[in-house]
Amino acid sequence: METVSGNLASALRIESGITAIIGSGGKSTLLKTLGLELMRAGGRVLLCTTTHMFPVAGVPWDGSNRRLDAAPWKPGAAHAPGCTCEACAGLVRGSICQAGVLNPETGKLSAPAEPLNELAQRFDYVLAEADGSKRLPLKAHAAWEPVVPAGTANVVWVVGASGLGKPVAEVVHRPELFCERCGCEPTDAAAPERVAQVLNAELQMLNLSNARIMLNQADTLADPTMADRFEAALNRPLIATSLQG
Repeated sequence: METVSGNLASALRIESGITAIIGSGGKSTLLKTLGLELMRAGGRVLLCTTTHMFPVAGVPWDGSNRRLDAAPWKPGAAHAPGCTCEACAGLVRGSICQAGVLNPETGKLSAPAEPLNELAQRFDYVLAEADGSKRLPLKAHAAWEPVVPAGTANVVWVVGASGLGKPVAEVVHRPELFCERCGCEPTDAAAPERVAQVLNAELQMLNLSNARIMLNQADTLADPTMADRFEAALNRPLIATSLQG
């Protein structure tokens, strides 16, 4: 298991093109963290979703429902008069923005009007949150999830370590599907071996064997051996981190 606190893009082997971030327990934080990291390295970065997400704080967005035809925002030019967001506060390389259609009732963005494969021709990196989890650290996927765009170059599957060892009913989004896939009850603990069993089943079911697995919230584990047990049961490389944001 590789434990990282920075340079996530390298650890996760993020290539240019579309990156779909799925799973639970830190997708939105990873979206922003990766975006700013790639921007600082000189990349042209677009943040978006294929489902629904709250706008990413501190990242420019023009607030309209129109197609994203304008050039990306550049560091050094405030995207709004008097803006004090972290992007306007002095990041000096690359460019970053976010796109999507805002629902004024929920405050969430949906997918951009322009297809992501077209946007990927104008940005070095299109990072898309492609899943929902009701803010729970673990999840099982329904038949229509995740919404991974055609032509996606990278898939990062996030797992929230804060859910390991706790009752399935309390920490898993779609607990009935989780239980069905690992043969447990909602009152049983989401043991690392059960979480790995469900994840492996879904990797095969979704044909996502090349996904990179990231265990987030590693600092919340009262028993650090749970991370090792999870990796052993998963039987594939694992990146462990504790994102802040």
